[in-house]
Order: sequence, then C-alpha cells, then structure tokens
Amino acid sequence: MELTIWFLIIGVLLVLMALTGSIVQRLPLTAGLVYLAVGFVLGPNGFGLIQLNPVADPDILELLTEIAVILSLFSAGLKLRLSWRDRSWLPAVRLATGAMIITISLTAAAGVLWLGLPLGAAILLGAILAPTDPVLASEVSIEEPGDDDRVRFSLTGEAGLNDGTAFPFVMLGLGLLGLHQLGDNGWRWVTIDLIWAVLGGLAIGAVLGTLVGRLILYLRRQHQEAVGLDEFLALGLIALAYGGALALHTYGFLAVFAAGLALRRVEHKEHGEVSPPRVSLAAQDTAADELATHPDSAPAYMARATLVFTQQIERIGTVLLMVVVGGLLTRYFLPSAALWFVPLLLLVIRPAAAWIGLLGTPLTGPQRGIVAWFGLRGLGSIYYLTYAIAHGLPEPYASRLTGLTLTVVAVSVIVHGITVTPVMSRYHRMTAARETADRRPA
Repeated sequence: MELTIWFLIIGVLLVLMALTGSIVQRLPLTAGLVYLAVGFVLGPNGFGLIQLNPVADPDILELLTEIAVILSLFSAGLKLRLSWRDRSWLPAVRLATGAMIITISLTAAAGVLWLGLPLGAAILLGAILAPTDPVLASEVSIEEPGDDDRVRFSLTGEAGLNDGTAFPFVMLGLGLLGLHQLGDNGWRWVTIDLIWAVLGGLAIGAVLGTLVGRLILYLRRQHQEAVGLDEFLALGLIALAYGGALALHTYGFLAVFAAGLALRRVEHKEHGEVSPPRVSLAAQDTAADELATHPDSAPAYMARATLVFTQQIERIGTVLLMVVVGGLLTRYFLPSAALWFVPLLLLVIRPAAAWIGLLGTPLTGPQRGIVAWFGLRGLGSIYYLTYAIAHGLPEPYASRLTGLTLTVVAVSVIVHGITVTPVMSRYHRMTAARETADRRPA
C-alpha cells in the first residue's frame, strides 16, 4: 500500500511541477522551497512517509545526491559559453577558491571556539557548508547559453567549480579525524588530494568533452552518422568523465563540470563570440537529422539537445531530493546551536568571504552585494555530509553536523527563495535603466 501511495505522490508532484512552473516564477519563492515544504509534510512530523536517517543510513542519500550534483554540474558547464580567457570568469574563480577558503576557515573557527568541535570536525563542517547551489534558485543562475550577465555568470560558475574544489578540505577534515591518510606533514594531502585531484579532474573532463564533441561533429558533418539519441551522448559523456576521474583518483565533480564546459567550447569555437544559431529540437526525425548534420547548425544542435535533456533530468532529480531533504527536517535534526550558527554563516561569513574574494574583479558594488547574498546551500552540502558519514565519521559528530547542515540548507532555501524575486527584479530594472542611459546621445 505504501508503494502505491508513493506512486501517487510522485505523480501529483511531477504534474503540478509542469502545471504551476510559470506561476511559481512570478511569486516571491522558488520551486525548491515548495518541494521542501512538501517533504516536511510527508516526513515524521507529518504523515510519516519519509523515515530516512542520514546518520544511520547515509549510503542511499549519498548516491542520490551524487547523481543529482553531477547532472547539475554538467548542465552548468554547458550553459557557460564565454571564452575561458574572458574576465567574467575571474569572479567565479575567486569565489570558488579564495572566498571558499575564507568561508571554510571562518566556519571552522566558529566550530572550534563556540561549538566545541575538534579541528578536523570543524574543518569538515566548513567544507560541507562551503559549496553553493544556485540550481535551486534559477533566477540567479544562467538559463540560456550566451547570457553574459555578470551576476548570474559568477554564481553559476562558482557553483560549478566549488562543488569540486571543496573536496580537498573534506578530505583534510577526515584526515585530521584519522579517517583518511594525509601523509607525513600533510604531503599526501597537498600533492594528491589538492594538486593532482583538482588539476587532474579538470584536465580529464576537458579532454573527454573536447574529444567526444569533435568526434560527434565529424561523424555528423562528414558521414551523416551518430545522429539522434543525444540523451545517450549526455549520459555517456557524464559517465566517462566521472568514472575516468575516479579511476585516476581525481575529483569527478570537477571532471563533469569541465566536460560540460569543453563540449560548449567546441560549439563556441565553431560560432565565435556571436550567439549560436537558434535551433529548435524538431519533432520530426527528418528535420532533426538535417539540423544535426548541417555544417552550420550541427554544433549548436548538439550542444542544445544535450543541454535540454540534462536540464530535464536535473529538474526531476532536484524535485525528488528536495522532498526527501524536507522529510529529514525533524526536531532531532534541529540543534539549538543553529539559532546563532545559521545567521552567522549566511549573514556574516558568506557575505564577508564573497566581498573579499570579489575585490579587484569587474563587478560593480551592487553586483557584489547580490553575489555575496545569494550563496545558496543545497544538494552539494547534503552530499558531502553523507559522504563523510559513510566514510566513518563518528556518531556524535555525525549527528551534530547533520543537524547543522540540514538546518542551514533549509533556512537557505527559504530565505533566498523568498528574496530572490524582489532582489533580482530590482537588479534587472537597474540594469535596464543603466543600459538606456548609456544609449542616450551625449
């Protein structure tokens, strides 16, 4: 009977997602907030249909969030169309490196001084909460390739990068707790976990994305082969990049993001700085085949078809996982320390770290303020939490970190979801007014 109920619930959720998507976009909230509330109602405080315990059974939640994160990272890479040498990348890189390290350091300091955590657990808490996830707030992320708005580009690029660059600090925290080998004086952590795993993951993804993209275009243009089934292209490239990175002991998250970037770069090199041709995914196979194999439209069609499929799967995964996260929000996982820790992280640490990291970048003051505020925490944090628990994090620390992490994610989804529409609407009005003033003759 319970399985039947779940079929009904999932069916209703997906249908409502399709019917009310445009309505939710006009309201001062996000879809993630709605699904979080649904999950809370279905959890132990409501109907009791969700009984998952991330401390006792982390494996299933780790796997589900892992899949959702790699899909969102590949999708994010495909959306970012600017050249790698463009200065618009500077804010994203600064946020995913310098600002992230500041966030981890300040969070770890709070963990040691005021939460009474050992250094390893405090660093682990900082690394879990450092990654951002603007996928849950589409209004502040890139939706269409070619969108060069600096705020959306910075937030999307940051999330694509820091879901992988946080991994070395997760390993550092586990190592200080005796759950991972750091080597004498930390040499193994520096050479393997930090340098090799980061650079290797980016290189593996970039090479595979470029090779697969060029091979597909060659076969389609020259031989009219490898046409259709772009879903298999997306999933195959994701699996190759992720699996290849793990096999070589590098970070799969960075590899998948780099693979999406590289596939978009193949299209970018074909069409240059101009926007790619507008290609619709034709319903008739003959029209689709012509678009896919024509020399002018083949690159854009390949990138577009791959992105559309990935976004569809990503949305479904996000819906289901946010419902699950909402179901985990029981009183057991809401510690009293969250009353001061969550405001400290979201109102002080994130804005301060982002503002410092953005110094010297081309962003204006208002743009920096928006980027500093919308450091949305989401599925990446849940993944790192369950990863640490699955790798032996002792129960007392696991319970405390679970309570803080779930509370941070829930509060972030709520407050950022409520503020995203009015803040971004005002930002768009300011941008339009500035562009109008720039066009006026002197």
